[in-house]
Amino acid sequence: QVHLVESGGGLVQAGGSLRLSCTASERTFGSYAMGWFRQAPGKEREFVAGISWGGGRTYYANPAKGRFTISRDNAKNTVYLQMNSLKPEDMAVYYCAAGRISSSDRYYNLESYDYWGQGTQVTVSS
Repeated sequence: QVHLVESGGGLVQAGGSLRLSCTASERTFGSYAMGWFRQAPGKEREFVAGISWGGGRTYYANPAKGRFTISRDNAKNTVYLQMNSLKPEDMAVYYCAAGRISSSDRYYNLESYDYWGQGTQVTVSS
């Protein structure tokens, strides 16, 4: 069982930045691929970014490319999502997730992840 806790959400003006963190309780954190997803009111949860267990491969949804950066520090059992140039359409609850993923195409799918955090709210004012 992997317990994930997100932090770093909040209110920011359009064009601003936030860094989300997700810390895992499990010391085998380094063996899991990690992903960030988001869910806006009335919409389905969608993939934002993913990172391989060692951090060598990253994956981004098109809206995140060029603005968001996913990274991880396995020594701290933490994955980050740096979000720059935030837009009102980025407003959502952001979730981190962990899974044992073996192929690149599976990073984008919710079903690939076994463990989820409780989410952190990101609000972007225009």
